Amino acid sequence: MNEMLKDLGVKAKIASRETGKMSTNVKNDALIAVAEALVRDTEALLRANELDMENGRANGMPEGLLDRLLLTPARVEQMALGLRQIADLEDPIGEYISMKNRPNGLRIGQKRVPIGVIGIIYEARPNVTADAFGLCFKTGNAVILKGGKDAANSNEAIVASIRRTLNSMEINPNAISLIEDNSREVTTEFMKMNEYLDVLIPRGGAGLISAVVQNATVPVIETGTGNCHIFVDESADLNMAVEIINNAKTQRIGVCNAAESLVIHRNVAKQVLPMIKAKLDEHNVEIRGDIDAVNICPDFNLADDSDWGTEYLDYKISVKIVDNIDEAIAHINRYNTGHSEAIITENLQNAEKFMDEIDAACVYVNASTRFTDGFEFGFGAEIGISTQKLHARGPMGLLALTSTKYVIYGQGQIRP
Repeated sequence: MNEMLKDLGVKAKIASRETGKMSTNVKNDALIAVAEALVRDTEALLRANELDMENGRANGMPEGLLDRLLLTPARVEQMALGLRQIADLEDPIGEYISMKNRPNGLRIGQKRVPIGVIGIIYEARPNVTADAFGLCFKTGNAVILKGGKDAANSNEAIVASIRRTLNSMEINPNAISLIEDNSREVTTEFMKMNEYLDVLIPRGGAGLISAVVQNATVPVIETGTGNCHIFVDESADLNMAVEIINNAKTQRIGVCNAAESLVIHRNVAKQVLPMIKAKLDEHNVEIRGDIDAVNICPDFNLADDSDWGTEYLDYKISVKIVDNIDEAIAHINRYNTGHSEAIITENLQNAEKFMDEIDAACVYVNASTRFTDGFEFGFGAEIGISTQKLHARGPMGLLALTSTKYVIYGQGQIRP
């Protein structure tokens, strides 16, 4: 094994034993101190981020990814606010989930415990660095981060600020560590650190997630890409639909909860599609529709089959016209990525049918998919949005970063 990785693994394992025993008050005080330090270090963080932004522009990074990479004073404050919110949340560690008395007198309970050492591989999202630390630290875990090279300077500056703060509080700074070697070989080896990592969480595009799932020997919690749909039902408030679609598509284009696909009921298509086009034209969104949509709005580009499953992360969106809600559900379930799907409707029966039959981590009625976010869900931050069905699903907050153990109390019982 690479000696650098082994050293990080050994130190993280030791740190996890220490963080796992910390009191809630100590953890909360550290989180607040780290939040204050990040704000205090804003100028240094922005200088480091500008180096990454310059490199991104020079390398032709798409606008959506540049937006993900960018740090601003407001975004640094948002990172700090996320840490403060995590400090305000109830500590799940040590919580008893159940306690039952058996006929033989044994008392068998189940309680929440830290997972241990969590590895996170992520792309150009510097805010993930602070979010990951906060959630892992509050749950008594240590975290080893492997950020993308596009955000290398930003990540190093954030981690340095966090480690300085922990050190000043006499807390093991190896509660967070960053792999600074960005080579493919080191990244692949990191995925196989079974001796030190208890779980690995990838956060990024389809290519990254696929590589981790295929190469990792460490257990993986899969966070998926977001081909998110909005279905405009025949009973929809069309003005509401237009505003929701505009928000979900254009508020931030480079995020996984942005809308990428529209599904429109045929009975309202002639009325609502020109309204949608007029609103999205304000942001120069390219609309790719099926033949029926193009016949209504000739300025649309004709979609091909690849458009239905594409996460654009760009000012592009696809449009499919359907005859009924069953066809809409079938289309969405075929092409979605299990992330976030929405219906705009005034029909309660259709709303419930959509909620029941759509296979996704988050399903909305009359709201933007942009709300799929740990901060918006009240988690303070998120470690990622899980699109798998085991252990955790949807935005992953504190509970997703805990395991459980059984504790058994006896009075001398022996098994006959």
